[in-house]
Amino acid sequence: MAIDCPAVAIARQILDGFDDYREQFRKITNLGRERFEKALWQDIQDASAERIQLYKVCVEQTQTFLREQYGDDVLLNIGCWPEIKESYIGQIDLRLDDELSETWFNSIFNSLFSHDLISDKCMFVHSTRPELRSNDAPMQIRTYRPQGDLAASLRQISEDYRFAVPYENQERDLQRLETQLRASLPDWVCKDPELCIELYSSRLYRNKGAYLVGRVFTQDEQWPLVMPMLHREGQGIRMDAAIIDEAEVSIIFSFTRSYFMVRVAYPAEFISFLRRILPRKHISELYTSIGFYKQGKSEFYRALIDHLDSTDDQFVMAAGVRGMVMSVFTLPGFNTVFKIIKDRFSPSKSVTRDTVIDRYRMVKYVDRVGRLADTQEFADFRFPLAKFDPECLRELLEVAASTVEVQGDEVLVRHCWTERRMIPLNIYLDNANEQQISDALEEYGLAIKQLAAANIFPGDMLLKNFGVTRHGRVVFYDYDEISYLTEINFRNIPEARFPEDEMSAEPWYSVGPHDVFPEEFPRFLFTDPKQRKLFKELHGDLFTAAYWQGLQEAIRQGKVIDVFPYKRKEIE
Repeated sequence: MAIDCPAVAIARQILDGFDDYREQFRKITNLGRERFEKALWQDIQDASAERIQLYKVCVEQTQTFLREQYGDDVLLNIGCWPEIKESYIGQIDLRLDDELSETWFNSIFNSLFSHDLISDKCMFVHSTRPELRSNDAPMQIRTYRPQGDLAASLRQISEDYRFAVPYENQERDLQRLETQLRASLPDWVCKDPELCIELYSSRLYRNKGAYLVGRVFTQDEQWPLVMPMLHREGQGIRMDAAIIDEAEVSIIFSFTRSYFMVRVAYPAEFISFLRRILPRKHISELYTSIGFYKQGKSEFYRALIDHLDSTDDQFVMAAGVRGMVMSVFTLPGFNTVFKIIKDRFSPSKSVTRDTVIDRYRMVKYVDRVGRLADTQEFADFRFPLAKFDPECLRELLEVAASTVEVQGDEVLVRHCWTERRMIPLNIYLDNANEQQISDALEEYGLAIKQLAAANIFPGDMLLKNFGVTRHGRVVFYDYDEISYLTEINFRNIPEARFPEDEMSAEPWYSVGPHDVFPEEFPRFLFTDPKQRKLFKELHGDLFTAAYWQGLQEAIRQGKVIDVFPYKRKEIE
């Protein structure tokens, strides 16, 4: 019996759900300026987590409404969905966020069909939207033409982007910004009568900073430009720096950072603007960086299937020590690793599968302070069997048979996370010269300290669980033992009662499940005595319980500690 399919009405209800999500997203985002001006630092953290959770909540609400309205006989009839999709395309054609609405449609479809029956007939595996209008001038920009008077342009910028809170010392800041720009740009640029400064009209907010983002350009060359602004409670706003180095700007938009909050009426337009100044950043990273992480996920997936279709690349096991909880594989020509949970863990691991899933999801909501790699979670990935190196597939089937399955000429990966590929720190150190070792160990200690300042304790801090990015930053990426710092009980090792105690294989003192003894870190973290000695010189405070206890006390008092995503001079 044929089922009547009210395709237009269903498409309309899906789009209504999207409109509700977008409105709530905007409300959270648009309060960014108020939170910054009022120095509501904890509210900023809470709002960031709320906005991430919002997508899932709204999808579930929309799915529930559709089921109540139309019933499963209609909604789960796959034959209806090509017609629903066709109607939906017509309804989104004149929207300014049409690419996001396609991804929303995919989320509703997948929530109903549990990520099964994925095809372009029923959903948007490939987008029907035009490519980003990279050659169109963005409408929401402000343009400044110094014509030899850079100081006047900077002053105008400071006035145009003024907050309700006064500047702490506007003259000092303007002088510093001009000095930094003149020192960073070639001499002739500041004198070029064609010199232009473009800034996006909306500020970007994240943690304790507001950011002006744009570019400096002449007829022949361009440089990215980011100008961070800080609110120092009780003192005012500080225009902190003028950054034009592409690598440093890229780090500000890094996959290791929390998402910006920025008013964006036309997302594709803003992403196009960002791609001008950061051409090496993939579109998926840029969407994710401004809070549209589901769109980032869609763009990542499309890039992945395009790569598989257009290259002979095969999946291989990732370099590094094999994990005790996760199995990790990669595509050599695609800068990503794929992580799946093993069926059985090493006996030394006390975590469960559910615990691991919770901890990986937790990372999405915390302040990553540039030291945790962002992840995307996928269900029911299907890849061509021919795209797997036989040794890789054999290992995956051996250690994760419940997750990886061969079905005909396809490999089904039921559940995985994707993460940016980095060089494992232990491998990096094995191949580094003395200066690189010193720099990497300095970064390693800073990574641990900055995570701790954000109330994150990595748990397993072995070198193999950290990676080195292309910018030389050290990032933690193994989350199965991660926890909040305030959950840990940092202790000093009690003095031995008798000389024999120190010779015993077992401790002479009780050890609780959350007890950690920082004095033990040196021998656990370093097998190389030279590296152990150097690290102690650089970050020996990490080996004392008092250091960790001090951070815990600051966090419990509600202090949000500054961790800046750029190099900066000390406050004058």
